[in-house]
Amino acid sequence: MIRKMGIDWQLRIRMAERGMFQTTELVPLLAERGVHLSREQVFRLVTQTPQRLSMDTLAALCDILACEPNDLIQVEVANAEVRKTADGQTATRPQARRTTIRRPGPE
Repeated sequence: MIRKMGIDWQLRIRMAERGMFQTTELVPLLAERGVHLSREQVFRLVTQTPQRLSMDTLAALCDILACEPNDLIQVEVANAEVRKTADGQTATRPQARRTTIRRPGPE
């Protein structure tokens, strides 16, 4: 069986820890660091797990939030393997739980 890996994107949590609750607060902070994204792009970056992320953007986010990349990205197993133990019992690896993203109201 192929092990499929998933990403748990923690940007919104790191922002909340710094008292940042509006996605628009990131736009000027990113621009100060040479990363120019629209409000819509920043909203998607905060509310959805990015499929691609430039190193410049990651470095800027880490600088803004005073964190390391590992604080933003948690790698986890997205599927589980089923194996039999020596006594014939079934042993399963825990399966990753889906995360529910709650989007804020209109900005």
